[in-house]
Amino acid sequence: MHIKKHLSFKSLRKSLSKQIISFADQRQVGKLSYSQHDALMSGFACMYFQDPSLLQFQQEMEETQNRNNLRTLFGVTDIPESTQLKDIIDNTASTNFRGIFNEYFYQLQRGKHLEEYQFIDGLYLCSIDGTQYFSSQKISCKKCLTKTHRDGTINYSHQVLQAAIMHPCKTEVIPLMPEDISNTDGQKKQDIELTASKRLIPKIRKDHPQLGLIMVGDDLYSKQPFIETVLSERMHYILVAKPSDHKIMMRNIELNKAKVKILKRESKDRTYLYQWINNIELNGREDTLSTNYFRLQIIKKDKLGNEKVTATHSWITDLTVTEKNVEKLVKGGRSRWKIENECFNTLKNQGYYLEHNYGHGEKNLSYNFYLLTLLAFYFHQIFELTDKLYKANRAKFGSKVHMWETLRTYIKILVFETWESLLKFALKPDNYNVSWTPP
Repeated sequence: MHIKKHLSFKSLRKSLSKQIISFADQRQVGKLSYSQHDALMSGFACMYFQDPSLLQFQQEMEETQNRNNLRTLFGVTDIPESTQLKDIIDNTASTNFRGIFNEYFYQLQRGKHLEEYQFIDGLYLCSIDGTQYFSSQKISCKKCLTKTHRDGTINYSHQVLQAAIMHPCKTEVIPLMPEDISNTDGQKKQDIELTASKRLIPKIRKDHPQLGLIMVGDDLYSKQPFIETVLSERMHYILVAKPSDHKIMMRNIELNKAKVKILKRESKDRTYLYQWINNIELNGREDTLSTNYFRLQIIKKDKLGNEKVTATHSWITDLTVTEKNVEKLVKGGRSRWKIENECFNTLKNQGYYLEHNYGHGEKNLSYNFYLLTLLAFYFHQIFELTDKLYKANRAKFGSKVHMWETLRTYIKILVFETWESLLKFALKPDNYNVSWTPP
């Protein structure tokens, strides 16, 4: 069950360590109890094994066995205390992490795994969406977004705009470096998702200058300013377009209904009705963009043959819609949900505890914990794509939650020299003669 060396846990971890060691450390040399590497890597290890108490157990192993899994697996020399770990992570510039995301993306390209994500004409789908990962009415910092309720209470939150490469036929997603949605000193207006998107799109293009991208998003993004940003960065788009938010465009379509093309696909109990029209004005502005509109209606038949529209989905795109590609474009538009289901839902509800308050800090702690969690998720997505041993464990345990519960149990009582040895043990523990005496 071999994995390509450059995508193995060892190589990815070493690459992460190398990047972290290169981070600028603003602390005074004489006041360094723990290295920045040990603090960040310890935080990453907690996210990797989805266990906030990991450091405590590994410290106990170090005291009783003079060895621990943080050292063998993650290269941590000294396990930092919680307060110092948080202080170091809080003072680490979040922009440092960008190179790590880009490095892993390059390694997937090198291994030809990115080719599996080509969607149409050599282009890749990149879905973007915002999510909240911290909320409180008591804890806050200068970067917190605020919302004042009618009763006068104020809610403080942190949000992020996430981008990820995905494909309609794949469950694994490839996260890109996100954009923090937060307030900054001197900022008059509160930061919002759309404003963050105008920062994120140019950064994605700078990170991946030659990558052909189709930006996929919900109805929030199907407005001219965002589309112009996308087009200016040599990208394409497929964006949800609700009729209620595009009344002028819908009127233009009605005026040109003779040009609307139709394709029907019949199944046993339902009809898939595809409709599209190219070169339609997006809005009523003098400088309005011309766009292409397409729609899917799902029509269900009952036992008596009566038909009822059960779902309607509509999008706009700069790609020319034809009879040959309309079904594929619909799949691309509907894959927008993958960033919610495969990314955010996994991070929030399948063991990563994205919304857990690991500590808020004064500068970057909250966002950096999000980034460390996302990097741990990135590791696991790479293994889902490339590592047969990892996938064998996934098949054995059935659910991710069960698998990680088992792995956490093993690393609390045994020290493993490598990640692969842990996976092999978890897969067939009866093959090993292990004796253990509780301390």
